[in-house]
Amino acid sequence: MVVITTTNFTLTCKPATNSLLYQLHKTLTKSKSCRSSSSNGVVVIKSYMEDSNTISGFANKIIGALPVIGLVARILTDTGGVGGDFIDFAEFRRRVGKNSSVNDSRAFIDFQDRRGRAGDPLYVLICCWLAAVGAGLLKSEEILEGVARLRISNDIEFEEETFIAMMNEAREKRSKLNVPAPAIPMEARVEKALDAIHVCCFGRDLIEEVDEQLLCVMLKVVFPSVERSEIADMVKAKAKRVAEGGEEERYPEAKPLSKEAVQLQMKDLQFLKQNSDG
Repeated sequence: MVVITTTNFTLTCKPATNSLLYQLHKTLTKSKSCRSSSSNGVVVIKSYMEDSNTISGFANKIIGALPVIGLVARILTDTGGVGGDFIDFAEFRRRVGKNSSVNDSRAFIDFQDRRGRAGDPLYVLICCWLAAVGAGLLKSEEILEGVARLRISNDIEFEEETFIAMMNEAREKRSKLNVPAPAIPMEARVEKALDAIHVCCFGRDLIEEVDEQLLCVMLKVVFPSVERSEIADMVKAKAKRVAEGGEEERYPEAKPLSKEAVQLQMKDLQFLKQNSDG
């Protein structure tokens, strides 16, 4: 249920069934994995919507440093990211869903209709999440290899955990060396997201004009601070390079999973089988 409050009145309504927030909630309810119950790691990825240099960002750090107040703020805050907390993929999806209009949501649905399983909104969003919060922690080739593997495996929970582990490892290394993560402009993050979406959702297919329009809408929802015209230029330039064969070298082959990763997946399958039998 959504409650919209203005100065003069309050409007209460149920979310439209074609809203992105509703679609993602329905999809995630069906595909919820047992891994969430077994993971005890804390994600420490800075929210792409928070600027630590702003007054509000500084205030959030102060609030987060106070034990009781910080705890209450984390429970009650509408956007998260209090006290320098970092968001995981679930929180990222929630924020995007909250900020998307019906027309924005329709773009995600239309994109999936065109691309099939590879165009799943979750695939698009995990590509954007990696670019938004992983830039500076993950190498571009690591992101592209992961989403190429996701296109084949369809195991989004496993890839999320893999990326989280990689980002945490990168943060720990930087912390030991006392080297901060580089500041990546938001425009560069959009380009990284676009590259990842192409590898994950298109493979080696061309980006058609209709796809360009949908990509512009979806990227604008995730990266609202970047001008729409600038996003459109990026998408058009990308489509042109793909059509001319200039992106072929950037397309990674999905590398086989490590022995440890395969064992982890087998354990999850056994857990699911035991639960279904029970």
